[in-house]
Amino acid sequence: MSSIADNIGSVTRRIQKATLQAGREPGAVQLLAVSKARPPDDLHEAYAAGQRAFGESYLQEALAKIEALADLDGIEWHFIGPVQSNKTRQIASAFSWVHSVDRLKIARRLSEQRDPGMPPLNICLQVNINEEDSKSGSRITELPELVAAIGELPNLKLRGLMAIPDPDQPEAELRTSFRKLANTLKQLKTDYPDAGPLDTLSMGMSGDLDIAIAEGATWVRVGTALFGKRPAKS
Repeated sequence: MSSIADNIGSVTRRIQKATLQAGREPGAVQLLAVSKARPPDDLHEAYAAGQRAFGESYLQEALAKIEALADLDGIEWHFIGPVQSNKTRQIASAFSWVHSVDRLKIARRLSEQRDPGMPPLNICLQVNINEEDSKSGSRITELPELVAAIGELPNLKLRGLMAIPDPDQPEAELRTSFRKLANTLKQLKTDYPDAGPLDTLSMGMSGDLDIAIAEGATWVRVGTALFGKRPAKS
C-alpha cells in the first residue's frame, strides 16, 4: 500500500507533467489536499512530505484539526464547503482562503467578521457551471454584479472562481465546462480590474485534474488520490 508521502509525490509529478504539456509555467498550479474526514495524523504525514495547503468542508471538524496542528509552521487552511451564515465568524477567523462564496450576504459577513489586523481573507466565488439544481454556486450571469459589490468590501481579497463540474459528463463536455470557467474569469478581470487579483481558478479533482490544468486551473483539489478512499461518515 502506498504511503501518503508516496501519493503526494505521484500527484505532484502528475501536476507537473500536465502543466508542462499545457505549455504553462512550472509552479503555475498548486495542490490543495482535501483533508475533510481525515484524522490529524494523516495531515501531519502529508505536512511532513511537504504539503502545506489543506482543504476542509466541515467547520467543527476543521477547527479541531487547526487547533491540533497549530504548531506546524506555514500550514494553510482553505474552507471549501458550503458557507452557512451562522458559521461565517469562525470561518473568517480561522482560514486563509474560502473557495465557496456563492452570494453577497456571505461575502459581507466574512468581511465584517475578519479581524482587520489579519491579512485579507482570500476568496473565490463558487460557480454552478452546469446550472445543476443540486449544486451550490452562482450562475455565470450573476457574477458581474457580485464581483463589483465584493470588490468594494474591506478585509477580503477576491482571487477568482471555483467550480465542481458534473463529473459524469463526457470528457469533451467536462473540458468545455472548465474552459467556460476560465473564459469567465478572463472577462471579469477585463471588466473589473480593481475588484481584486482575479488570478485563481480552483477546479479539478483526483479524476480530472489533468483536463482542468490544460484549461487553466491554478488550484487542484485532491483528496482520494492522496489519502485513499474517504471513510464512511458515522
